Amino acid sequence: MAAQSRPETVCVGVIVGAQGVRGAVRVKSFTADPLDVAAYGPVSDEQGKRSFRLKVVGEAKGVVICTIAGVTDRDAAEALKGVTLHVDRASLPEPEEDEFYHADLIGLAAELSDGSPFGRVRGIYDFGAGDVIEIGRNDGTVIMLPFTKAVVPMVDVKAGRLVVEPPPEVEAKPEGGAEEAGEEEGEDGR
Repeated sequence: MAAQSRPETVCVGVIVGAQGVRGAVRVKSFTADPLDVAAYGPVSDEQGKRSFRLKVVGEAKGVVICTIAGVTDRDAAEALKGVTLHVDRASLPEPEEDEFYHADLIGLAAELSDGSPFGRVRGIYDFGAGDVIEIGRNDGTVIMLPFTKAVVPMVDVKAGRLVVEPPPEVEAKPEGGAEEAGEEEGEDGR
């Protein structure tokens, strides 16, 4: 999920366009069951300034078709394109063991299995082939890793950290290590 939420909310979808001429919208749902995008009560925009009552009326390829109370024509629906839809965190069920809301992972410290710092989680994305975790490093680089049990074997939301075991093709130097500080030169300084 690329959109970030206010801490007390979770992003459940984004309006991607209008559907038809009577004000329906196409919503890319981020919920496990796409039809649940309207199941948790009213949704709000990212800032919490506008509230919407969604009603699911159908599905299309990759989207859920919804009506919004008060939106009755295509122009009004099209004006909502790009609006992310958020619900209060308290409205959502607690995740099962080994399940996480993406919003809960953003900002967690990423560590290597030996406990050395690796970076901080910046985002979780699904580009169609499974979730990908984005980790920002202190040196400004960004690393994208598959969000699988093999690469991310441990997530501890309460402790504010997760463990990563990057695949061999990803250089897995700890942050602040000798290599990053330029100390990997030989004894003669070269």
